[in-house]
Amino acid sequence: MTFRILAAASAASAVALSAALPAFAQDRAEVDFWHAMGGQLGERVDQFASDFNATQDSCTVTAVYQGNYTETMTSAIAAFRAGEQPHIVQVFEVGTATMMSAADNGAIYPVHQLMEDAGIEFDEAAYLPGVISYYSDTDGNLLSLPFNSSTPVMWYNATLLEENGLDVPTTWDEVWAAARVLRDAGVPSPVGFGWQSWTQIENYSAWHDLPMGTQENGFAGTDTEFTFNNEAVVNHIQAIADAGEEGLFTYGGRRGDSRGMFVNGETAMWINSSAYYGGFVNDITEFEFSQAMMPLDTAVADAPQNSIIGGATLWVLRGGEEAEYACTAQFLSFLSTAEQQADWAGSTGYVPITTAAYELMGEQGFFEENPGTDVAIQQLTLNQPTPNSRGVRFGNFVQIRDVINEELEAVWSGDKTAQEALDAAVERGNELLRRFEAAN
Repeated sequence: MTFRILAAASAASAVALSAALPAFAQDRAEVDFWHAMGGQLGERVDQFASDFNATQDSCTVTAVYQGNYTETMTSAIAAFRAGEQPHIVQVFEVGTATMMSAADNGAIYPVHQLMEDAGIEFDEAAYLPGVISYYSDTDGNLLSLPFNSSTPVMWYNATLLEENGLDVPTTWDEVWAAARVLRDAGVPSPVGFGWQSWTQIENYSAWHDLPMGTQENGFAGTDTEFTFNNEAVVNHIQAIADAGEEGLFTYGGRRGDSRGMFVNGETAMWINSSAYYGGFVNDITEFEFSQAMMPLDTAVADAPQNSIIGGATLWVLRGGEEAEYACTAQFLSFLSTAEQQADWAGSTGYVPITTAAYELMGEQGFFEENPGTDVAIQQLTLNQPTPNSRGVRFGNFVQIRDVINEELEAVWSGDKTAQEALDAAVERGNELLRRFEAAN
């Protein structure tokens, strides 16, 4: 089931937005929106722009795909230096510290300020706290607009579990016990995951209320150092490596490279973003699937804390005209409406960013008709976030994730122990943190 925008609701939103448009934006303005959504998601983003453009005649938003997250962010930075920047750019969560640094240097138009200047009503309390806290400054002001927000969940092949008499695991011990049964039943790689730094270090740490670094994971200052080479994380990574030796786990690559292993039934339990839902609905036809909360490591914690956000937000870059920013504010307000967010979340698996959108999805029966699709929201709102579970805000973290990937791949290949690899990742990562601190 997916949500479709009701004509009446869209018309009402259009009237409200038009009324909110200040006088200086009455001439048609052109707004460029650079994004990192390819394929089916990219088509949906293009539709957002088309739907918005159809509601008014004062401005036009053009959505342009720029490649993956890293490529899009790099392109926007290069374009800004050349004076050819877009008005809006989609940046993934690990680029937040870099973008905040750009804000300090005057390159960013903070969303809260944009909305105030455009005279558009904007209530930050309408957004889910676990989503906006990641992207707010120390005074609680929202800097960028949450757009495609997700969190890791454990996807599972319900058919395989049922055929083998297995309950859905809730702990890592149960995951490995189920994996042994599935291996013996002929499942090639019972356990897998993607975006390994995000799922197996960043979210593992938050889920168990462990710090990944000092200074509240970077939220309290740039003079931070990594601490994820602690005993709990080391033991977790080593347990995965040992499971690989048992034939319970196969590394399938970075990002979402191992997605196909779950889709074709090679992997029965796969930890990755909730945002794979829409694609799975289209692509998985041979078995029943669902999602559950991430497993708990009972050697580390008695209960889970909360997961942390992933995905991306929309940042507004300075350098445009006043009328263009009035249009930009309208577009961001349009994207935040309950109808738009409910449609987006229901068709993709991303988390609805506002309470109103979440409630609308419930009223329309989405969660009841699609069991498990509210797991991501449950995880994010499980408990009040702590300094360890609010998120991560480290400078140069795009490059640091590459370092973590390299070191983890050395573990999976048997070239390093978990302790050796994580010690090296911390040392190399701290060097990149010092470079960021010196530059900012």
